[in-house]
This record gives sequence, C-alpha cells and structure tokens, in this order.
Amino acid sequence: MKSLKGIIYAMISSGTFGLIPLFTIPLMGDMGMNESNILFYRFLFSTLMMGAVCLIHKSPLRVNMKHLISITGLGALYALTALFLIYSYHYISSGVATTIHFLYPICVSFLMVVFFKEQKSKALFLAASLSLIGVAFMCWSGGSSIRLMGVGLAALTILTYGIYIVALNQSGLGKLPAEVLTFYVLLGGCIIFFIYSLCTTGISAIPGTKAGLYILALAFLSTVISDLTLILAVKYAGSTTTAILGSMEPLVAVVVGVLVFAEHFSFQSLAGLLLILLSVIIVILADQRKKSQKIPEKEIVQSH
Repeated sequence: MKSLKGIIYAMISSGTFGLIPLFTIPLMGDMGMNESNILFYRFLFSTLMMGAVCLIHKSPLRVNMKHLISITGLGALYALTALFLIYSYHYISSGVATTIHFLYPICVSFLMVVFFKEQKSKALFLAASLSLIGVAFMCWSGGSSIRLMGVGLAALTILTYGIYIVALNQSGLGKLPAEVLTFYVLLGGCIIFFIYSLCTTGISAIPGTKAGLYILALAFLSTVISDLTLILAVKYAGSTTTAILGSMEPLVAVVVGVLVFAEHFSFQSLAGLLLILLSVIIVILADQRKKSQKIPEKEIVQSH
C-alpha cells in the first residue's frame, strides 16, 4: 500500500513539473509578460506558499551562517535552471526543452565520477551515447542556428541542475527539514529574480486576473506541489522508483506542447524521446545497483 502511494506521489510530482510550459508560454505570449517578471512572481508566490507549509508543520526556520552560504549557492543554481529553461522556449518546442533538461541524472553521474572519484561504468557511457542520439533525433530539422540556441539553453539546465543536485548531496544540508531547505532555495531564487528584474526590464504589475491565476497555478502546481509530492514519493516508494517515474516530466510536456500549442511531433521525435528516457533509466538503475553494494547512506532528493 505504501509503495502504491509512493508511485502516485511520484507521478504527481513529475507530472506537475511537466506542466510548466502550459502556464508559462501563454504568460509570455498573449498576456505579454516577460521572462524575468514571470520567474519573480513564480518564486515569490511559491516562497510564500512553502513558508505557510513550514508554519503549519511548525518547522524551525533558523539556519546557521555556514548553511546560509550553501543555500545561497543552491538558490542561484536553481534560479539559473529556471531562467535557461524558460528562455529556451523561444527557440525550440517546450517538449524538446523539457526532454533535454531531463538528462540531468546523467550529468550528476559524470560529475560524481570526475570530481568525487566514483567508479566509472559501461552503463554511464552507454546512457550518454543513447542520450546524445536521442537529442539529435528530437532536434531533427536541418540544424538551424535558432534551434541550436534553444538546444544550448536547454543543455545549460542539465549542467546547472546537475551541479545543484551534487552540491545538495555534498553540502551537509541533509539535517535540515526538506520543507525548510526548499523554502530557502525558493527564497533565494525570489531575491535573485527581484534583482534581475530591476536591472533589466523592471517589475511590472500582473496584467489582469487571468495572468494572476496562471502564475498562481505555476507556483502552486509546478513548484510547491511538485516539491512536496517528490519528498513523499521518496519516503514511500524510494528514490529509484521516484527517479524512474520522473519520466512523466518530458512526457507531459510533450503532450501539452502537441495538444495545446500544436508543436511538431514526428516519428523522429518519438524515437528521440524514448532513447532519452531509456538512457536516464539506465543511469538510475546502475546507480541504484552500485549503492546496494555499499553501506546505505541517507539520501537527499530535491525537486524542480
């Protein structure tokens, strides 16, 4: 029963993150909001919501200076991931962008091999090869410079979020309650996008009730709910099952892109999507097999 509950939580978590384009693209299009303002309001409202969660759980928000410095760095990486992803929507379809972003577990594995001397594996090399082929299939359209710009921006999210996950697990922040850590990461992103907006476009009022509802949905569903259900998924189903079910992210994003925004989807796109999902599953299963041969350690998992 607990395992089934964990699977449901994992599907909700990855599925709600995949809904980001559903709310973001209309805000950038018909409603005329710029990227910096969307991200500022998204992080502002999600910070307030997560703060309410901390109050309900009576979680202490006091952190020491060492933790605060680490959290500031994490907040910057998290904010950069959101920034690069939203800008990539200008150049490539949201489904392709989210699918490329989903390659971050492979980046995490490479970083652990290079910087923390984890054992190299044939599975990692195979997964990397499959993922590159998959991205090539999904971007099969003649390779224009505009498309390459979008691919580059989406690829940067692999690096920023990969470093974020590694830093999260190596920073010693595991003693903090998950909701407290999430609150401070979101608060850091809110401050960063407040300053970024002031230095670029300025901060404008939300243009109407409809835009406000979209931003609230973005903050609540694709940030707060995604984060909290991920934590519950790991608790009930384990990190491996949760990570594998993270494949709902690109699947939902692709479906939204095709059905709502009429984005192009071909046989090559399908083949690329399947190869990328397979590559990530290979990395996750290989990593779990390696961990099972060692003394179990407390894992930290953080959502988008």
